[in-house]
Amino acid sequence: MEDKQVKKAKLNNNPNWGKQRATNVTFQAHHVSRNKRGQVVGTRGGFRGCTVWLTGLSGAGKTTVSMALEEYLVCHGIPCYTLDGDNIRQGLNKNLGFSPGDREENIRRIAEVARLFADAGLVCLASFISPYAKDRKNSRSIHERAGLPFFEIFVDAPLYVCESRDVKGLYKKARAGEIKGFTGIDSEYEKPEAPELVLKTDVCSVNDCVQQVIELLQERDIVPVDAYAEIKELFVPENKIDLVRADADTLPALEIGKVDMQWVQVLAEGWATPLNGFMREREFLQSLHFGCLLDGGLINLSVPIVLPAMAEDKERLDGCTAFALVYNGRRVAILRNPEFYEHRNEERCARQWGTTCKEHPYIKMVMQSGNWLVGGDLQVLDRIYWNDGLDQYRLTPRELKQKFKAMNADAVFAFQLRNPVHNGHALLMQDTFRRLIDRGYRRPVLLLHPLGGWTKDDDVPLLWRMKQHAAVLEEGILKQESTVVAIFPSPMMYAGPTEVQWHCRARMIAGANFYIVGRDPAGMPHPETKKDLYEPTHGAKVLTMAPGLLSLEIVPFRVAAYNKQKKCMDYYDSEKHEDFDFISGTRMRKLAQEGVNPPEGFMAAKAWAVLTEYYKSLEKM
Repeated sequence: MEDKQVKKAKLNNNPNWGKQRATNVTFQAHHVSRNKRGQVVGTRGGFRGCTVWLTGLSGAGKTTVSMALEEYLVCHGIPCYTLDGDNIRQGLNKNLGFSPGDREENIRRIAEVARLFADAGLVCLASFISPYAKDRKNSRSIHERAGLPFFEIFVDAPLYVCESRDVKGLYKKARAGEIKGFTGIDSEYEKPEAPELVLKTDVCSVNDCVQQVIELLQERDIVPVDAYAEIKELFVPENKIDLVRADADTLPALEIGKVDMQWVQVLAEGWATPLNGFMREREFLQSLHFGCLLDGGLINLSVPIVLPAMAEDKERLDGCTAFALVYNGRRVAILRNPEFYEHRNEERCARQWGTTCKEHPYIKMVMQSGNWLVGGDLQVLDRIYWNDGLDQYRLTPRELKQKFKAMNADAVFAFQLRNPVHNGHALLMQDTFRRLIDRGYRRPVLLLHPLGGWTKDDDVPLLWRMKQHAAVLEEGILKQESTVVAIFPSPMMYAGPTEVQWHCRARMIAGANFYIVGRDPAGMPHPETKKDLYEPTHGAKVLTMAPGLLSLEIVPFRVAAYNKQKKCMDYYDSEKHEDFDFISGTRMRKLAQEGVNPPEGFMAAKAWAVLTEYYKSLEKM
């Protein structure tokens, strides 16, 4: 104990800490100001340079939190870099040991490097045990002298918890006397007295810890509040529902169809956050021409979410301060402060779909809809149910986020589909799960998220697709314990790379941070030429470049085909082309219609039985 106090006294009274020894050196001022640098570093304007210093015992969770925080910030367009203790000691500080003097110099060097990162406009995350209060105080002083924010965060976990984790086996060695001077065992750790934040990692999840740090950085104006952060649901609050419902009964009304009602559901549940309702003309033009909303920051919204109206409806309702939306004889919502503007149907189709072919199923609906659009603030009276036996799968973005949190998910990867799942799809989802585990995620969760709105007549109906997906899970092709099956309420537009951005950003709203994209997403054959309407690889390529989708990482499809030698779906190998059989969707449907089984290993047997049952049911109609 005496030796410890002597070492500590020597350390705290070291007059040479950070003392300038080199002579004939002059500080060179930068020509580029911090404000100017902040305009070009990252994808969000503004200088955000600072250091977040995470201190705590070995095994407390400093590295885990800092790496997760780094990923969150970078995915949200905030430039960030983690300086980690083990990494630094393999390079810059490889010549330092763990004596009090070396520990002092280790932290001094790191503080200086962190200052440079912060001065460059990055959020620098410093993850170090840094056991001595004086070292941390001096690190703060280095930043304060440079006019840079410094946030000390105590990653607090009891010693017994850290020992129980002991991922590196260091505590075991320290207890056995194989490591001397190990912090918490035979070397003291001085707890911070007034840190900016304390993270209790023994009771809080990694995601909760990250959120606490984000909230601190938002309070200090380092990180902007994200437009996506708060899901904007448009349901009337429960304490106002009687009043609003009574109001709706007195208002003039506009009849809407099933597809319009599906868009009401999309808006009401918050999938199109931050929209307040159907797009007004300004929002419509931004979406149509730029694929984004521009007011309040750049927000990807590549498809116009609009409500068509006929000329007689416009004549009747223009000038009203509000009117009710009626579906199947029931008043379902109020549109307040409505704005009517011209619906240039053909121009909209040319820009949204890249074609005006009137045989395209969704374009046909657009061309037959009214010549006016009406936008406004939407108040939806009730949760929307379709009473088709599938409502339990229609989880809102907020409910999905809560479910992922309850599952302790540290990564959510979404798979959008409008077709039955075959083993090629399963191969990709299984492979993505393995890759996330290899990257250090502990509890990745798959969001299997079939589209549940309108689809064209020859697509397999939602009810049968859901039965088929259930059979895939029942046969163990996908892990039930790490899979969430839910329904995405959007109609299908078959607008290729334009629409796939909408599919992607909607899953981002629901908490996904990885998105699997395949060949020709949201595509279809040209109704007249029968060739691909969109180049099949463009959807995936566009997603990797699309603005406003930074918080999602795109997982591109690898080409899978049936391996005749292995009798299973496998990643295609061009050098063994003869071994592979490409079973198209058309061929799959033909086999199912004829009641012929596919090759062994193409699809789970129970899942295939659902498909054949569906096609047999068509023959009876």
